[in-house]
Amino acid sequence: MANPYSIGRDCRITVLWNGTRVDLRDVTSFQAVQQTLAQRANPLNGVPVEFNTPNGWRGSFVIARANSNLDDLVAAIEAGFWNGGTIGSGTIYQYVTEPDGSTTTWEYSNISITLNTDRWQAEGMIHQTVNFFASLRTKIS
Repeated sequence: MANPYSIGRDCRITVLWNGTRVDLRDVTSFQAVQQTLAQRANPLNGVPVEFNTPNGWRGSFVIARANSNLDDLVAAIEAGFWNGGTIGSGTIYQYVTEPDGSTTTWEYSNISITLNTDRWQAEGMIHQTVNFFASLRTKIS
Protein backbone atom coordinates (compact mmCIF):
# COMPACT_ATOMS: atom_id res chain seq x y z
CA MET A 1 0.00 0.00 0.00
CA ALA A 2 1.33 3.42 -0.95
CA ASN A 3 1.83 6.05 1.72
CA PRO A 4 -1.19 8.41 1.64
CA TYR A 5 0.77 11.36 3.11
CA SER A 6 3.89 13.36 2.35
CA ILE A 7 6.88 12.37 4.47
CA GLY A 8 10.32 13.96 4.72
CA ARG A 9 11.96 11.45 2.42
CA ASP A 10 9.67 12.62 -0.40
CA CYS A 11 11.71 15.81 -0.93
CA ARG A 12 14.94 16.53 -2.84
CA ILE A 13 16.77 19.86 -3.09
CA THR A 14 19.04 21.21 -5.84
CA VAL A 15 20.86 24.56 -5.66
CA LEU A 16 22.12 26.50 -8.67
CA TRP A 17 24.31 29.55 -8.17
CA ASN A 18 24.96 31.77 -11.18
CA GLY A 19 23.80 28.85 -13.31
CA THR A 20 26.19 26.29 -11.78
CA ARG A 21 24.88 23.34 -9.77
CA VAL A 22 26.16 23.04 -6.19
CA ASP A 23 26.43 19.39 -5.14
CA LEU A 24 24.61 18.93 -1.82
CA ARG A 25 25.03 15.27 -1.10
CA ASP A 26 23.05 14.75 2.11
CA VAL A 27 20.30 17.33 2.70
CA THR A 28 18.72 16.35 6.02
CA SER A 29 15.99 18.98 6.34
CA PHE A 30 14.33 21.77 4.36
CA GLN A 31 11.89 24.49 5.38
CA ALA A 32 10.37 27.43 3.51
CA VAL A 33 8.01 30.03 4.98
CA GLN A 34 6.03 32.55 2.95
CA GLN A 35 6.64 36.17 3.90
CA THR A 36 3.83 38.71 3.63
CA LEU A 37 3.18 42.36 4.37
CA ALA A 38 -0.02 43.15 6.22
CA GLN A 39 -1.98 45.91 4.48
CA ARG A 40 -4.52 47.51 6.77
CA ALA A 41 -7.23 50.14 6.57
CA ASN A 42 -8.99 51.54 9.62
CA PRO A 43 -12.04 53.35 8.23
CA LEU A 44 -13.69 55.89 10.50
CA ASN A 45 -17.10 54.54 9.51
CA GLY A 46 -16.49 50.78 9.66
CA VAL A 47 -14.54 47.82 10.88
CA PRO A 48 -10.82 47.38 10.19
CA VAL A 49 -9.90 45.63 6.96
CA GLU A 50 -6.66 43.73 6.51
CA PHE A 51 -5.13 41.64 3.74
CA ASN A 52 -1.66 40.30 3.05
CA THR A 53 0.52 40.92 0.02
CA PRO A 54 3.32 38.49 -0.96
CA ASN A 55 6.80 39.51 0.18
CA GLY A 56 9.11 36.62 -0.74
CA TRP A 57 10.09 33.41 1.07
CA ARG A 58 12.48 32.71 3.94
CA GLY A 59 13.79 29.29 4.66
CA SER A 60 16.63 27.03 5.56
CA PHE A 61 18.08 23.65 4.81
CA VAL A 62 20.61 21.50 6.64
CA ILE A 63 23.21 19.18 5.18
CA ALA A 64 25.48 16.60 6.74
CA ARG A 65 28.84 17.97 5.56
CA ALA A 66 30.37 15.54 3.05
CA ASN A 67 32.51 17.99 1.07
CA SER A 68 33.57 21.65 0.98
CA ASN A 69 31.02 22.70 -1.65
CA LEU A 70 28.99 25.05 0.57
CA ASP A 71 32.16 26.59 2.04
CA ASP A 72 33.51 27.03 -1.49
CA LEU A 73 30.27 28.70 -2.62
CA VAL A 74 30.27 31.19 0.25
CA ALA A 75 33.96 31.94 -0.32
CA ALA A 76 33.24 32.61 -4.02
CA ILE A 77 30.31 34.90 -3.12
CA GLU A 78 32.52 36.86 -0.70
CA ALA A 79 35.39 37.07 -3.21
CA GLY A 80 33.02 38.34 -5.90
CA PHE A 81 31.84 41.08 -3.59
CA TRP A 82 35.23 42.16 -2.26
CA ASN A 83 37.04 41.91 -5.59
CA GLY A 84 34.44 43.33 -7.95
CA GLY A 85 31.49 44.55 -5.95
CA THR A 86 29.23 41.89 -7.42
CA ILE A 87 26.91 39.49 -5.66
CA GLY A 88 25.49 36.67 -7.70
CA SER A 89 22.17 35.03 -7.12
CA GLY A 90 20.91 31.52 -7.04
CA THR A 91 17.93 29.28 -7.43
CA ILE A 92 16.69 26.43 -5.26
CA TYR A 93 14.66 23.63 -6.80
CA GLN A 94 12.52 21.52 -4.49
CA TYR A 95 11.26 18.23 -5.92
CA VAL A 96 8.40 16.65 -3.98
CA THR A 97 7.23 13.13 -4.76
CA GLU A 98 3.49 13.29 -4.09
CA PRO A 99 1.57 10.40 -2.49
CA ASP A 100 -0.01 9.61 -5.89
CA GLY A 101 3.47 9.11 -7.41
CA SER A 102 3.59 12.39 -9.35
CA THR A 103 6.34 14.96 -8.79
CA THR A 104 5.80 18.62 -7.94
CA THR A 105 8.70 20.98 -8.63
CA TRP A 106 9.03 24.34 -6.85
CA GLU A 107 11.54 26.98 -7.92
CA TYR A 108 12.76 29.52 -5.34
CA SER A 109 14.36 32.29 -7.41
CA ASN A 110 16.74 35.16 -6.79
CA ILE A 111 17.98 33.66 -3.53
CA SER A 112 20.50 35.10 -1.12
CA ILE A 113 22.12 32.86 1.46
CA THR A 114 23.97 32.75 4.77
CA LEU A 115 25.90 29.76 6.06
CA ASN A 116 26.21 28.45 9.62
CA THR A 117 28.46 25.46 10.40
CA ASP A 118 28.39 23.29 13.53
CA ARG A 119 31.27 23.32 15.97
CA TRP A 120 34.11 21.05 14.90
CA GLN A 121 34.81 18.47 17.60
CA ALA A 122 36.09 14.92 17.94
CA GLU A 123 33.66 12.16 16.93
CA GLY A 124 30.94 14.66 16.00
CA MET A 125 29.34 14.95 12.58
CA ILE A 126 29.41 18.40 11.11
CA HIS A 127 26.14 19.85 9.86
CA GLN A 128 25.79 23.05 7.90
CA THR A 129 22.67 25.19 7.87
CA VAL A 130 21.90 27.50 4.97
CA ASN A 131 19.39 30.26 5.63
CA PHE A 132 17.94 31.79 2.49
CA PHE A 133 15.64 34.47 1.18
CA ALA A 134 13.94 34.00 -2.18
CA SER A 135 12.09 36.71 -4.02
CA LEU A 136 9.58 34.29 -5.52
CA ARG A 137 8.42 30.67 -5.38
CA THR A 138 7.06 29.33 -8.67
CA LYS A 139 5.46 25.97 -9.39
CA ILE A 140 7.30 24.44 -12.35
CA SER A 141 5.42 21.14 -12.58
